[in-house]
Parts: sequence; structure tokens; C-alpha cells
Amino acid sequence: EVQLAVSGGGLVQPGGSLRLSCSASRDIFTSEELNWVRQAPGEALRWVSTIEPGGATYYTGSAKGRFTISRDSDKNTVYLQMNNLQIEDTGVYYCAISPWSVPANRGQGTQVTVSS
Repeated sequence: EVQLAVSGGGLVQPGGSLRLSCSASRDIFTSEELNWVRQAPGEALRWVSTIEPGGATYYTGSAKGRFTISRDSDKNTVYLQMNNLQIEDTGVYYCAISPWSVPANRGQGTQVTVSS
């Protein structure tokens, strides 16, 4: 299993913000796409966002304008800043290298709960 250390989940009210962090080894950070994926209760994994080693970023439609993925080369860490969170954003968030559908490519998840 790939070693990706994830932190930053929690409970937040609708409209609130959270920042998730994913720390990787230098080798992974400099050579792999890093993705955030979410698994809502009773649902399949869904892709949320990707950042390439060169910095290009991609978002699913519901994340555009609300979430920002970024990377800090000094810390070998990728972040997902999530603003204006909605109830449907609730789920376990995983950081993963590509292809993210392979379980061994995902680190441990962090729970994000959006509730009033």
C-alpha cells in the first residue's frame, strides 16, 4: 500500500470550510499525480480533484469554484481547501496516486461530515 498520510477531516456546518492534507514521500510527490477521492455512505468512490507533478489541476463539476487543490514542494504535501461545504460533500476522503481506483494506491481516509 502506498504511504500517504492524510489529515484534516472533521465536522463542519453547511457553508463552512476544511483543509485536508496529504503528505507523501519525495519520490511520490515529484513523480505521481495525486488525487482526492470521496466515498459517501452507501456509495461508490468518486473522484474529486487531481494535481499533476507539474501543477496542473482538475476538478469534478461540483468541486469547481469551491475546492482548491494545491501542493507544497517544501513539505511534499498536497492540500484540498474546501469552502462552502454542503451536506452532499460528506464522506470519507482519500488521497491517492493514479489510478485511484486501485485500493493499494490510496492512503487512509479522513472523515468529513457536513451537518447542521
